[in-house]
Amino acid sequence: MNLKDSKVLVFGSGISGEAAAGLLMREGSDIVLYDGNEQLDADRIKSEILEQAQTEGHEKLPGTVSVVLGEFPVQMLDELDLTVMSPGVPTDLPVVEEMRKKNIPVWGEIELAYACGKGDVLAITGTNGKTTTTSLLGEIMKNARESVFVVGNIGNPYTSIVPQTKEDSVIVAEMSSFQLETVHSFRPKVSAILNITPDHLNRHHTMDAYIEAKERIAANQTSEDFCVLNYEDEVLRKFGESVDAQVLYFSSQRKLNRGVYLDGSTIVCGIDEPVAVCDTADLQILGTHNYENAMAAVAMAYAYGVPMNVIRKTLKEFRGVEHRIEFVAEKNGVAYYNDSKGTNPDAAIRGIQAMNRPTVLIGGGYDKESSYDEWINAFDGKVKKLVLIGATREKIAETARRLGFTDIVMADTFEEAFEKCVEYAQPGDAVLLSPACASWGMFKNYEERGDKFKELVEQL
Repeated sequence: MNLKDSKVLVFGSGISGEAAAGLLMREGSDIVLYDGNEQLDADRIKSEILEQAQTEGHEKLPGTVSVVLGEFPVQMLDELDLTVMSPGVPTDLPVVEEMRKKNIPVWGEIELAYACGKGDVLAITGTNGKTTTTSLLGEIMKNARESVFVVGNIGNPYTSIVPQTKEDSVIVAEMSSFQLETVHSFRPKVSAILNITPDHLNRHHTMDAYIEAKERIAANQTSEDFCVLNYEDEVLRKFGESVDAQVLYFSSQRKLNRGVYLDGSTIVCGIDEPVAVCDTADLQILGTHNYENAMAAVAMAYAYGVPMNVIRKTLKEFRGVEHRIEFVAEKNGVAYYNDSKGTNPDAAIRGIQAMNRPTVLIGGGYDKESSYDEWINAFDGKVKKLVLIGATREKIAETARRLGFTDIVMADTFEEAFEKCVEYAQPGDAVLLSPACASWGMFKNYEERGDKFKELVEQL
């Protein structure tokens, strides 16, 4: 589609909507950015879009922009050439169905960026592990190529970096199911689906629709491309039989004829001749789920032609994603891990499962009405002391005692909780911040909580 002089609706503001609008302005489109929240500041949104769109030298932008808030102006449908949806906006709204009836193309931000950008895309989706795998693959590619961008659901809109892309650029993209719903021609050179478990069913309504959205990542791939899949996921193993791309599997449970797998504690790349990549003991990320993320990144990088020595070196240096089972430091023989992003019991269970030492655990925080039974049961002999803070501390303590865990200490402040951890942890132990609760009440967000933990560790 020729975007110059096209009338384009960007549906939804936020960083994705504003970045998409900025790119469209550079392409010469006349844009209306619409958001149903009439409390937003239209002038601020417009000024941020203009800032996104500004070209070098501040020359006159070819496109125009206006901002509409509140009730959707239905009469606008007769003027539109294209709609670009922000990922957070459901695609089954009545007004979107009306657009389709009028044959107005409905794209997402990813489709727009792909249509306007240059370079090869390496794209990752899955229910869990996307951010870690994307971050690791991004580091591998940065050590292998000159022009590399890490974008997508990881917090950096793909559309925001399009003007900087070149023919030899590599775009490593984290893709959510929301973003994949609206792709049409998007074709990554290498794709990966890490796993599929029930999620976002309030948006997709059925598990089949959720799976279908995830599988769209490979919809336009051909036999010249690669698709990396988790062999231990039954849905994905079956999907591999119908993909047009060359399928590479990874597995933490068995040796594969062609793929990347765990042989004891050794990650093996068996895509051509079997080659030992590294031992899991050499990694700074812990847990089987992270070994799977690493294997997926290895398969993608190798398929794209990255030399094994670059892959191996990056794997050993990668410290993980900030605030996600992040190794902070070892002080006085005690290893400190920041899993502040463990803001619910399910996420925090992974933090405990990753520990390979007796662990002193900081838990508690804002009360989101969660149940903590499964989290407490996941302690499984690993947690030697539970230090509780925040609004949920009594509720968690009551649950723990009911389930037979009694090594509990209460703290009134985060600093006091940390001091108690230092007091109870012996050389050879770990201290883990993985609260199973949101941070509100004590901190603005989980990032601030994790940063405070790291600051206290560094002061030891």
